[in-house]
Amino acid sequence: METKIPFNLIIDSVEWEDRKEKHRLAVTELVDDYFNEKQHQHTNPVVDFLFKYYNFRYASLKKWSPGCGVLLLDGADCADFQYPEYSFLENDAFVDAATFPEKRIRGLRWMHLMLLNTRERQPLLNCCGMHEWAMVYKAPEVRHQAFPLRLSPKEIETFVETHPIVCTHFDAFRFFTEEARPLNKNLLTRDTFELNEQPGCLHTNMDLYKWAFKLYPWVGSDIILEAFRLAMQARKLDMMAGPYDLASIGYEAIPIETESGRVRYKQEQAAIWKAGIPVRNTLIEAMETLLNHIEETHEHV
Repeated sequence: METKIPFNLIIDSVEWEDRKEKHRLAVTELVDDYFNEKQHQHTNPVVDFLFKYYNFRYASLKKWSPGCGVLLLDGADCADFQYPEYSFLENDAFVDAATFPEKRIRGLRWMHLMLLNTRERQPLLNCCGMHEWAMVYKAPEVRHQAFPLRLSPKEIETFVETHPIVCTHFDAFRFFTEEARPLNKNLLTRDTFELNEQPGCLHTNMDLYKWAFKLYPWVGSDIILEAFRLAMQARKLDMMAGPYDLASIGYEAIPIETESGRVRYKQEQAAIWKAGIPVRNTLIEAMETLLNHIEETHEHV
């Protein structure tokens, strides 16, 4: 098989095995304790979210892919490449853009443009994590019932009603209670999702993980793992600033109902925005590599 696109990186089997093992160990260090606790019926709303809401299997997160543009020398006999997404140049192996489903190309282009537009917008750092409070405002029951609320339902009502809600992320907004949705400054819908995305939003930065793993194995596992790390950091802040008392599992509350808590939240939100910049840039570059390869391998796209 021939390819018109030059490979960005050529590695041998020794480097391949080294990269694969380092990736496996990094994932293990991050989440194996969580899965061990899970066996004892323990819940963790930070990490639970990353595997239930985003629904990328742990086994897939652990499995390393170089992504498009990397050639493995003498890889034809490697068990890692015995999947339909891989092709061969004589005895060398690579992730083949020609196997990317044509029906998904439009979605890939949408994701790429959405990330480009988001990158160009100014970050908004004034939400103070109010979205989690809007999810329990006048709720008949709360989602994380294993953990107590830090304030009484009446205190939560007063807090929500006296502080602005300026959520910009539809996939957070859609979990607001019906009573809380009219309190949001922005009218958010699925159809206008990409128009409201902005790089300061915690959920927008968490979603970099979603956009990355949706393109596995054509986007490399190194990128997916960095996006997972960012999502874990953002989700931790998300829950620490929320209405739940998570002290029993080691998460200190950031009391955004106080001035000092809001100051701290803004500082940590800004840190996540800055940490997300290289992750977003690297993901955009990986998407562009994939799109360039697709243009060469798919006719009439």
